[in-house]
Amino acid sequence: MIAEIVFAAGCFWGVEKHFENLNGVVDVKSGYVGGNYANPTYEKVLKYRKLPQNNNLNIINYTEGVLVKFDTSKTNADKLIKSFWQIHDPTQLNRQGNDVGNNYRSAIFYTNENQKNIAYSTKAKYQTLLEEHGFGKIVTQIKPLQKFYEAENYHQDYLEKNPNGYCPNHATGVKFEKKKQLTKDFITPLKGKEILVIKAEGFCPYCEKFEKEVSSNYKGTIPLRTVLEKQLKDFDIKTKLDVTPIILFIENGKEIFSHKGYLNEKEFYEQLGAFKLGENTESYNVAFNKNTDSRFCKQYDIFKNTPDGVFIDKVSGDILFDTKDRFNSKTGWLSFYKAVDGATIEKPDYSYGMNRVEVIAKKSGIHLGHVFDEFGHRRFCINATVLEFVPRDKIDNK
Repeated sequence: MIAEIVFAAGCFWGVEKHFENLNGVVDVKSGYVGGNYANPTYEKVLKYRKLPQNNNLNIINYTEGVLVKFDTSKTNADKLIKSFWQIHDPTQLNRQGNDVGNNYRSAIFYTNENQKNIAYSTKAKYQTLLEEHGFGKIVTQIKPLQKFYEAENYHQDYLEKNPNGYCPNHATGVKFEKKKQLTKDFITPLKGKEILVIKAEGFCPYCEKFEKEVSSNYKGTIPLRTVLEKQLKDFDIKTKLDVTPIILFIENGKEIFSHKGYLNEKEFYEQLGAFKLGENTESYNVAFNKNTDSRFCKQYDIFKNTPDGVFIDKVSGDILFDTKDRFNSKTGWLSFYKAVDGATIEKPDYSYGMNRVEVIAKKSGIHLGHVFDEFGHRRFCINATVLEFVPRDKIDNK
């Protein structure tokens, strides 16, 4: 049997995505519910979002809700309603986080007496749990469903259609079933620099996208850990952890800077470059401002005679060049006959009135140098300050 219930817990984009990923839910639609005027649209709902409950226009505005259809043989109203209480803060009146207005009010619109009874009984239990954690009174409306208006097409599956964003986290953190937090589940700061990716405790498409496209492919030398907010212990973090993912750049347990929301691979490495290399340093200016190392620079002198091994991207950790392909061009810059297959990109460079071919690291996008055709072979003329050396016997994990 397929049953229906409507939930309003702030902006419907994230609420829709949450319920879509619950077992037994067969369909979820974003829409408008709980108002009293005909044919609501997103523009009308926003127009009336600041109207007080009692107003001269006698208008009751709609709230942003999601119509959840579920298979009662696979899930039930009790599970769904408990999930609803836990994904937002039901003590906030006419808002969720930074989304302010009566269109963001918390509400349950039931379709039968069983749902009604569960809504009130779970509300009472959750109120007790909230008070134990210092929260105030629940202001959630509980009403029978009269009419649900589907929102415009562009609101349906919004998070799926807009992959560059974040998942809001308005949850109180209070759960119906308390799980004991074991000390071994906590993570504490590492010495030196590290990257923390704060993920959602539930489903977050942007967290999964970042994991798939960025962090799972990361090979850099700065440790990267993906964690839940509740696992953090003894960190000095200034950023409000109210969305996911959040990428924190940490040094000795203290936040240096952060980014809220999804980053594509190139954007991630730009921020990592500033964190690892330091802005306005020689290596940073070479990597991101296309500068060139000084001839016979200190790093060149270190790298020109290194033993058997490989040179990796200083930012991403990807292997770029092999000592087997290195030769002494006597130019004052590292020279290689070729790059590692698939590790670099070549593109025309007409800067400074010259006709050259620029060499770019494929993953991080940093500038490496130029490649020249001369004396019957290719010469990759590469800046040493954007590379790191790894001996051959240490590259198994690269």
